[in-house]
Amino acid sequence: MATFTIKNPRQAFINAVVAYIVFRQAAKGMRMLSVYGVQHVLSFLWKKVAGGVIRHLRRAPGAGTVVQKNIAKAIKNIEDSMIVDVPGESKFLAIPDVAMSDEEILAVLRRRQNEAGIDWKNGRASGAVYHGGEELGRLTSEAYAMFSLTNPLHPGIFPGLRRIEAEVVRMVVDLYNGTSECCGTTTSGGTESIIMAVRAHVVWGREARGLETPNIVVPVTAHAAFDKAAEYFGIGITHVPVDAKTQRVDIKAMKRVIDSNTVLIVGSSSTYPHGVADDLVALSDLAIKHKIGFHIDSCLGSFIMPFLKEAGFPEVICDFRLPGVTSISCDTHKYGFAPKGTSVVMYSNKQLRHYQYFTIVTWPGGIYASPTIAGSRCGAVIAACWAAMTKMGRDGYLEECKRIVGSRIKIQQAIEEIPELYVVGEPTSSVVAFASHWPVNIYGVLDELKNRGWELNPMQFPSALHIACTRLTVPVVDELIRDLNQAVAAVKANPDAYGNGSQAIYGFAATVPDSTIVEEVAEGFIDTLYTV
Repeated sequence: MATFTIKNPRQAFINAVVAYIVFRQAAKGMRMLSVYGVQHVLSFLWKKVAGGVIRHLRRAPGAGTVVQKNIAKAIKNIEDSMIVDVPGESKFLAIPDVAMSDEEILAVLRRRQNEAGIDWKNGRASGAVYHGGEELGRLTSEAYAMFSLTNPLHPGIFPGLRRIEAEVVRMVVDLYNGTSECCGTTTSGGTESIIMAVRAHVVWGREARGLETPNIVVPVTAHAAFDKAAEYFGIGITHVPVDAKTQRVDIKAMKRVIDSNTVLIVGSSSTYPHGVADDLVALSDLAIKHKIGFHIDSCLGSFIMPFLKEAGFPEVICDFRLPGVTSISCDTHKYGFAPKGTSVVMYSNKQLRHYQYFTIVTWPGGIYASPTIAGSRCGAVIAACWAAMTKMGRDGYLEECKRIVGSRIKIQQAIEEIPELYVVGEPTSSVVAFASHWPVNIYGVLDELKNRGWELNPMQFPSALHIACTRLTVPVVDELIRDLNQAVAAVKANPDAYGNGSQAIYGFAATVPDSTIVEEVAEGFIDTLYTV
């Protein structure tokens, strides 16, 4: 019988380690090719290499100075456009030495409330303000005032608020066809709802499955809050491409990237960029097959998607009727018409919800437990949310679904009749996105619409615009269609005149290999929000 001996164990160990690393990298490369395709992988590698070169050059004294000057210039332009001194208006940089009167305070607030901006009250803004009407606004304001001093952290002091919050959650669970086992919590908004759902699945993966490095898998069109959650929790996140025509997530690609550490896959109903619903049935089946979590992000679809069938539109099943669904996020402060600061995250069972909670029983301050990120919370927005939902009723939400989705369809049909434009994806709810054919620059169209008093949202990858229709959009649809036609004609007549403005910002962001440059400009924008 032949025998084998290792003459140099140290070298053999090194060779084995190198072979393992090479194998892992090769497997990773093959996986990327199978999911994204050759063109995308080559583009990714180019950006990675070019970005690394640029970052290296930025450390050089001369080149680095030039880049930083350009970044500073871009930030200065942002500051100049946002920070405007109002003649005669005081700046409050410290608490006044002498108390101001009620009249003085309210006068300042009224002036600032009326500072010039986009005319959102007349439907000129995409999304942003999800108005339920003046009558509902008065009711929710009164409810807010009644509960302005309350805090859900203290249910013993505010037992009525505890009941109100529980009822808000139960009503939304019922809207999404939840069973008696389904449950949830309120949150401050869609981002927190998503972060909480990710946390629940990550903790479940660690405690129930013993995973040390859990990861989540999301479509590239999924809300950025999933990336925020991954960064906050230090977990892996894989972005799966979407079909170029429908903008729905590629199910086959999703299958390829799920691994033994995956705890959650995600589908949207509907996506923020394009208003598209992913193939939720297929994703549900995928989650069941791999015995992992499946989250439906319905923050935008909220109180629109559940009423589609009854309103006469094609139905999208986006609720707990899908057996693979383990969590859903729904914003009550969008098409539920509640004041900003309310959302609901739902779970298929209480045990999964427990993984969302934070508890500590060894704190000298007593036993501490909280359902979400915040400790103290504003009871007023929860009471106002309850008031909005009970005032609207199912019949009210159904009627608004008909009107809002109907306005989206009318705008979409008008876009399809403009030769220079085309609709991106297959929208299902309140949002329609559109791009342009050469030589019309879509960001030039954005600027022309701004000149006409409209505020649409710019998209990227691919370059596009979208409008999220609201209750306020309905009466001004014809005006938007008229101005859109005029904007396209203006850009077509002089296509070279739109190199600055929105094109300068988004065109640069889409092409620069070093993303840290764009990130610094974005950070400068946020800094500007807190500059007096």
